[in-house]
Amino acid sequence: PPQPPSCPTLHLSFIMPKYSRQAENPTKAAQAGGTHLRTHYKKAREVGAAIKGMDLPAARRFLEDVLKRKQAVPFLRYTGGCGRHAQGKMRKTPGSKVGWPDKPVRFFLDLLKNVEANAESKGLEPENLTISHMQVNRAAKMRRRTYRAHGRINAYMCNPCHIELIVSEKNEDVARPADLPRRKATRKELAKRRVASGGGVEAEA
Repeated sequence: PPQPPSCPTLHLSFIMPKYSRQAENPTKAAQAGGTHLRTHYKKAREVGAAIKGMDLPAARRFLEDVLKRKQAVPFLRYTGGCGRHAQGKMRKTPGSKVGWPDKPVRFFLDLLKNVEANAESKGLEPENLTISHMQVNRAAKMRRRTYRAHGRINAYMCNPCHIELIVSEKNEDVARPADLPRRKATRKELAKRRVASGGGVEAEA
C-alpha cells in the first residue's frame, strides 16, 4: 500500500529583534534593550522621554532621586488621571503633571547599568556618554480574567513594553576657521536684524 507523505521537519530559529536605528559611530556607542517587560507602557514611555538626551551619570542620579521622591517624572503625553505636584516646576512640566512610577524606573536603572557595562567592554568612559536614542514600544498584551457580579467575566489585561536605548560619546565642538568666508545674509535675516536693532536703523551685515 502507498505510504502517507511524511511531514516536513520545521526548524524554528529565534532571532533577537533589531533596533529601530543604529548608532552613527558604532565604535563610540553602546546599546541595551529589553523585550516584553512587565511594566506599563505608558509610564515607561514618560520615563524614557524624561532621560533622553541626558548624560549617563545624570540619568542615573535622576532616576534614583525619583525613587527617593526628590524629583518627579514629567507626564507629557499620557496625562489621564495624573496628579499635579510642585516638583513639576523643577523640570518646567506643563500643568505640573508629574508622577513617581517606581516599577519602570527600576527597569530603566537596570538597563542603564547594562548599557554602562557594554560601553566599558568597548573601552568607553561612562562619564562621556549621552543617551542619544531612547524608544519605548508597546508589546503584546498579556491576557488574564477577572470575575464580576452575576456570573460575568471581564478581560484583565497587562500592557508590557519593549525598551531600547543607545548611548554615544559627545561630539567635540570644532572651532570655526578664522579665514572661512562668511555666508551672505538673506533678506529675511537682514529684516530680523533691523527689527532687533530698533527698526529704522540699518544693521550691519
